[in-house]
Formats: sequence, structure tokens, C-alpha cells
Amino acid sequence: MTEIMHLTRNGHILEMRLDRPKANAIDSSTSREMGKAFNEFRDDPELWVAILTGTGKFFSAGWDLKAAAAGTEGDGNDHGENGFGGIVNNYTLNKPVIAAVNGYAAGGGFEIALACDMIVASTNASFMLSEVNVGVMATGGGIIELPKRIPWGIANEMLYTGRPMNSTEALKYGLICRESDPNELMDSARALADDIVTSAPLSVQAVKSILRDVEGLPRKEAFKAQERNPEHEKALKSEDFKEGPRAFSEKRKPRWQAK
Repeated sequence: MTEIMHLTRNGHILEMRLDRPKANAIDSSTSREMGKAFNEFRDDPELWVAILTGTGKFFSAGWDLKAAAAGTEGDGNDHGENGFGGIVNNYTLNKPVIAAVNGYAAGGGFEIALACDMIVASTNASFMLSEVNVGVMATGGGIIELPKRIPWGIANEMLYTGRPMNSTEALKYGLICRESDPNELMDSARALADDIVTSAPLSVQAVKSILRDVEGLPRKEAFKAQERNPEHEKALKSEDFKEGPRAFSEKRKPRWQAK
């Protein structure tokens, strides 16, 4: 796409690589560029899963504090329609995104990973919300999302102190779903993406949309929200909905069309 965001198509999978040396820090223009990339992924019916990673030793250091200190960021809030990193406030993206964390995911970089559906991490990965150490707060979703993912006390410790969590601890608490050798990180992420694309894409998208709609609702209201979810209705009326049972009865792999 550009020198900052490298996009590679691999069948139904889109690989997105952030490349902004030295630490993949994200200023407002980079954030908006990432938002455009996520919108392209969202709007392409042939793309079903994305993998987001970073070049070098940083997945992302988060907000570009040097740009902020230089006064080139304005009020620092013009991150585009989808929020920081093009994803933290992206409520129209129903396709799954895998974060492949290859090193430091700090501050806003960690919040971007939390906004993804799954995190695959190498053994040299490190996760931290260190905003309090520089006089700000993790308001890009970190305060909201981290206590949902890991035990309350551990989340508070990280939020109050900024201390890092390594991949072994992250796997222990279920923050990440897979841990790999650094040289095998993308292979691990691709294997997970390959597993996802064997499923009916419209069903997967409906699941993601329903998960968003029912979050925090009482059981009765959650069932109602599930029934009226538009992605759910779309999946039930699709050709893929007919193809699944047909393939099962014919003892063959289904041929999904995302329509």
C-alpha cells in the first residue's frame, strides 16, 4: 500500500505489516493510513481474515510521543474514523484480525493488539500499558479491555505500574492464544488464519458481529440481539448456508463463496 503499511494477499488472507522505524510508533497520519487499510480489508469480499504484525523488534510502541512533543500532532485525537491504529474504535469490521506480536507491544501498540480478535505471540514478545509512566492513561481501549481478558488484580497491577507481561505469562492467563519461536511467528499466525478460512466466512463474520452486539447484555436480551443481528440474517439467507449441509451429506469439503 505504502512504505509504512505493506499489504500482501495470500488467497483469502491479508497480511498487514506496519513498517515505521525504529519502533513502529503511530502518529495521526499513520493511524489514518491504517484505517484505510482496514477499510479495504473490510470491503473486499475475497478477503476473509487479516494478520497484523510489525517490522523489527517492535509490534508497535503505540502513540508517537516524539511527534506529540514536537507539536506536530495538533490535539492528538485525529486518528481517523476507526480510532487509533485504524482498529480500536472500528465497529464496522466483522472479519477476524489476528495480531502477530513479534516483540514489544507497548501502550497504544498493546491496545491495537487487544482490539484484534486473537493474539499470536513470539517468545520474545512483551506487553505493557505504560501510559501512567509518562503522565497519560491507556484510553485507547486498554483500561476497558485488559480487565476483561486477564484476572482483575493482574490487570490493575499492569495499568497502575506499567509493568510488562511476557509471552509465557500472557499464555498462562489466556491473553494470547498461541506462542511460538520468534522465527516461526508468522507461520503460526498463518496456520491459525488457514484454520479460520476453512469455516464459512459469513458465519464467522456473523459470530464476530453477534459477540459485539451481545456484550454486557442479560441472557434474555442477548438472545434477542442475536436474532435481529443483520450479519446473522445475511448468513442464514446465503448460498453458503445451503452449501454447508450439502457438502456434509456428500462427504466432501464445502466450497465457500462468501455469498
